[in-house]
Amino acid sequence: MIANPNVDRTAPYADGRRETILSGSAFEIARREIRSWPGFAETALRSLPTLAAETGVGALYYKDEGSRFGLGSFKALGGAYAVLRLLQKIVGKATGETPGSADFMAGSHADLRAGVTVTCATDGNHGRSVAWGAQNFGCRCVIYVHETVSQGRVDAIARFGAEVRRVAGNYDDAVRRASADAAAHGWHVLSDTSYEGYVDVPRDVMQGYALMVDEALAAMPAPPSHVFVQGGVGGLAAAVCATLWERFGAARPICVVVEPDAADCLCRSAAAGHPVAVEGALDTIMAGLACGEVSLLAWDILSPGADAFMAIPDDAAAQAMRLLADTVPPVIAGESAVAGLAGLRALRDDAEARRLLGLGDDSVVLLFGTEGATDPDVYRAIVGRSAEALLA
Repeated sequence: MIANPNVDRTAPYADGRRETILSGSAFEIARREIRSWPGFAETALRSLPTLAAETGVGALYYKDEGSRFGLGSFKALGGAYAVLRLLQKIVGKATGETPGSADFMAGSHADLRAGVTVTCATDGNHGRSVAWGAQNFGCRCVIYVHETVSQGRVDAIARFGAEVRRVAGNYDDAVRRASADAAAHGWHVLSDTSYEGYVDVPRDVMQGYALMVDEALAAMPAPPSHVFVQGGVGGLAAAVCATLWERFGAARPICVVVEPDAADCLCRSAAAGHPVAVEGALDTIMAGLACGEVSLLAWDILSPGADAFMAIPDDAAAQAMRLLADTVPPVIAGESAVAGLAGLRALRDDAEARRLLGLGDDSVVLLFGTEGATDPDVYRAIVGRSAEALLA
């Protein structure tokens, strides 16, 4: 574990920059739109008393995103919302109007939307959300996947009408290819990671994620003392950290960001004090977290806002998946959903880390179960049983 030397828990969230990235006022717009979509339902917050005892904390809650809009992950809140925001801007510029979700679904301004193509790179879930959003709101979609993305995840994206293109290399290579092709063809990149000169869309994506945090806090009997959240490019972690920081200030929960040890760009960035890229295959079963470059917008929030960073091996994630499958009733958690639980379990016998974090038997810990069995074959191979068999 790396205790963040840059964290400043006394600083207000609004500093002239952070609130332009994520804010409560922008969240209210996102919440109103997303809650209006057909099929919207709040996801379950599950109490896990047995695992709380096993990890030495007072209470453990798991926000289970496996049922979100039938897409299997929290990404439904981000990518699809970014599609909507893009189309609203395009139509607004042409007509002076700002149609809502229902207007697009009813067919308004079909002529303006017909010529729009959205694209992004994905490890699976973000691309599925963008493709679903494009189908719902009426535009063309091309998704790029890298060479190790499973065929099951590719097929799940294609089912929403997107063209899926596989490219050599890792996730960051796919990001660059999507960006280059978009520039050549006049497409719109809807990435969940920000880089120099590209900030508006990732901001919309992260703003959608905040709905999950809002729901979890509303369902808890009291605010959590600690949150363990997945890393990746940092967008989810930043949305969680920002929501808690803006809402609770210096009294906000301790925030620990967890990522695979094969793709630990956030840990390395925390140690260096600035964004650091990880190169190579980024080979991890936590496919949604196999990212080597930090989102710059996310880093602006996490660098002063997250309390600690840690990296975990694949076997810790696999074991956490199996433990959740064995709970009563079973919790179906995909490979990228369990990083927070695996990180918490890794600290069971680390007295110094627990002391630094103030983690003890009176702690209330919140985890974000960001996906279900988004690739059924991969899930079965790791857990030894299918999701359907476990739930039967």
